[in-house]
Amino acid sequence: MNRKILRYYHPSLRKKAQKTETGEKTDKIIETMKKTLCEEGGVGLAAPQIGVLERIIVIDLGQQVDVFLNPEIIERSEETIQSKEGCLSLKGVWLDVTRSKKIRVKALTREGEEIEVEAEGLLAVVFQHEIDHLNGKLFIDRVSFLTKARAFLSYFFKRND
Repeated sequence: MNRKILRYYHPSLRKKAQKTETGEKTDKIIETMKKTLCEEGGVGLAAPQIGVLERIIVIDLGQQVDVFLNPEIIERSEETIQSKEGCLSLKGVWLDVTRSKKIRVKALTREGEEIEVEAEGLLAVVFQHEIDHLNGKLFIDRVSFLTKARAFLSYFFKRND
């Protein structure tokens, strides 16, 4: 199963994903997501980005690809960081986005084991970005109207998909 990444205007990206369960179907989705992430060269991917409205994310910060089922942020710091974010669903657009500096995420592993992950810096940003996707939100929703307008103009003039 090979899937294309949905672009920002696709209505599925604005829908809230449903909880997922472990099993063969989920394993196939995960393998597709890992392959797609590798081919596209991103650091994170949420299932809605390939048209699957289930709460699955994969993250690859270089050492290995980590899989999280039904992730939810259960704690966030008041301290924030601003970082340049891009998105495979809005390729070529990079924007400064403010996020919590530290978060705690509760999720299931691929095998169904419940885990908690404390994340800071880049990992925290990636978690927040991907969990936003599961909730029908895009990183471009977190910037001002003027910044968003400039980003869309840039996207349409450089577009190559």
